[in-house]
Amino acid sequence: MEERELRTLIGAVKAGTLSRRRFVQMMVGLGLTAPMAAQMLASAGVAQAQTKWTFNPTRRGGGGLVKTLWWQAPTLLNPHFANGTKDQDACRIFYEPLGGYDQKTQQIVKQSCAKAGIDLDLKAVLAGVYFSSDPANLDTYSHFYTDLQMYTTTMTQPDPQRFMDQFASWEVSAKDNKFALTNKTRWRSEEYDRTWKAAETEMDPVKRAALFVKMNDLVIQNIVVIPVVFRPRVAAISSRMRDVVQSGWDGDFWALPYWSKQA
Repeated sequence: MEERELRTLIGAVKAGTLSRRRFVQMMVGLGLTAPMAAQMLASAGVAQAQTKWTFNPTRRGGGGLVKTLWWQAPTLLNPHFANGTKDQDACRIFYEPLGGYDQKTQQIVKQSCAKAGIDLDLKAVLAGVYFSSDPANLDTYSHFYTDLQMYTTTMTQPDPQRFMDQFASWEVSAKDNKFALTNKTRWRSEEYDRTWKAAETEMDPVKRAALFVKMNDLVIQNIVVIPVVFRPRVAAISSRMRDVVQSGWDGDFWALPYWSKQA
């Protein structure tokens, strides 16, 4: 999707023919983040929902004890970025079932390759070894001494600039940098590098979004990565809440200031 098409969609939101929610969903489908989509709308002058703060102590429950429900929720549902046992335990709820998907997917790939006359040997490596930073360990994902490797990657920040540097040529993981840089695939593309650098200095949010879409297209079209599954997340939202937009790349409360509740 090019810049002209993005501006057409923003115009549709401004005219009321396309909802903010649908616009954000479309941008997320293109590989952008929800905060970045909201930034594009804000730059175009699209009004944002305003939270109405009301307090009336005479309402039901007013004057009595304050009743609160405290849940010590996990911060990151990703074992590779876990900050403690709380996050590690919470990750098991859906990461362990995903391990089964990995093995099934690998069997499907192996069977398909066999039909094409290609024999594959599957090798499973423990996560503690696979994601190790030890430069002498040849089984780490940063060494990538195989033809294919499968793992989950996560963008922990709302802006994709730092996440997309994992395909930049200056980030190639190699022996001279102790396999510590982010480009594990060692793919190089001058066009991608130029696009990444252009996005780094572009101030127009719509033009910048178009650059990220282009970067994503280059990675997929050159088969640098093959997307298999979008990691599931679980969140419960009351039907009375408004302007609660979920993001696969950010916390559930990233847009909390814009939430409102229907009476």
